[in-house]
Amino acid sequence: MAKVLIATIYNPDPVLLAANRLGPDRLILLADKKPDKNQEDSLNLIKKSLGRVVDVKEVKCEVYDIVQIAEKAVEVIDLQPKDDRIYINITSGRKTKAFGLLFAAYARHDRIAKIAYNPEEDKNSIVYLPKLSFKLTASQKKLLEACCEEEYSNLTEMADKIGISRAMLYRNIDELRDMDLISTEDGLKLTDAGKIARL
Repeated sequence: MAKVLIATIYNPDPVLLAANRLGPDRLILLADKKPDKNQEDSLNLIKKSLGRVVDVKEVKCEVYDIVQIAEKAVEVIDLQPKDDRIYINITSGRKTKAFGLLFAAYARHDRIAKIAYNPEEDKNSIVYLPKLSFKLTASQKKLLEACCEEEYSNLTEMADKIGISRAMLYRNIDELRDMDLISTEDGLKLTDAGKIARL
């Protein structure tokens, strides 16, 4: 069983601190698609200082597209062997990248050991964030899938295709709308949160 640290990156200090405390076997860094000089320098420093003892990988993703960042992070989580312990650190980098990684951790909450943030004011402290999940029922998941896969001429057809009653479909629509996972303004559409919840 290996320890895997998945972290956002801009400044190297939080990543080095987290890696030093955790002692991971693998370090996976979410970097910008087009890193600036500061981020490139940070990546090189981490690879030089930790690369001899830790398998360091870099995954490039968008900076401001939270859904795409979450998708990339879920891919990374899913690629790790099932018995590995996965730790998340969202300290370094842009807030949007941290949110994307955090939402990916929520989408795969059962695979995550801990989610950490290191406050800037106190380099020695760690704030552990709760491991939340979307807690969707099987029929809610089917509805989210149906919303993104194909168009339906009416809700009766949708209920039949996903194999639930119309009453259950209406209840799921209300619940998912209340959770801001779907929008009903122009037909049934997934919100960004809905796109992340179905990962």
